[in-house]
Amino acid sequence: MTSSSDSLVLIGPMGAGKTSIGRRVAKALGTTFTDTDAALAREHGAIPQIFTDHGEAHFRRLEREAVRTSLGSGGVVSLGGGAILDPSTRADLAAHRVVFLTVEPRVVASRLRDDSRPLLAGDDAMTRWLAIYAERRPLYEEVADVTFDTSTGPLQAAVEAIAAWARTTIPTEEQHA
Repeated sequence: MTSSSDSLVLIGPMGAGKTSIGRRVAKALGTTFTDTDAALAREHGAIPQIFTDHGEAHFRRLEREAVRTSLGSGGVVSLGGGAILDPSTRADLAAHRVVFLTVEPRVVASRLRDDSRPLLAGDDAMTRWLAIYAERRPLYEEVADVTFDTSTGPLQAAVEAIAAWARTTIPTEEQHA
């Protein structure tokens, strides 16, 4: 059965390149791109401020709504690293093509330097990143149709590989069954 949406969804840890790669994949496929974190920030303000003022639980509720709306719009959708923590989001992903972007810790360290992500604030951000990734990785793997590593080679190589994979897949509601 064909899905009502043609979304190609990028998931993975902070620093895996979901936004950078997502923009380029959307361009390669001639479709729209939505970053759920950017959509949430446009509507509700800066994510670090949401965490500070209202806490992570409130942020996750806003994130869930941004994900739901974005998935319904089609195109390439990049989810924030923690979006897969929500069981409803994981269930929704079954109707979409899901790409899990991985990245080696040694690479992500340079990508996250001078970063303002609330969950990595303070000293020893890499220790926190490793713990968060270890916690979330089984969920990423559970919902993913395919995995691409972004640790080596030019970014464009990953973009081309993902676009090629997307062109050969048809989204179905039962692909995770």
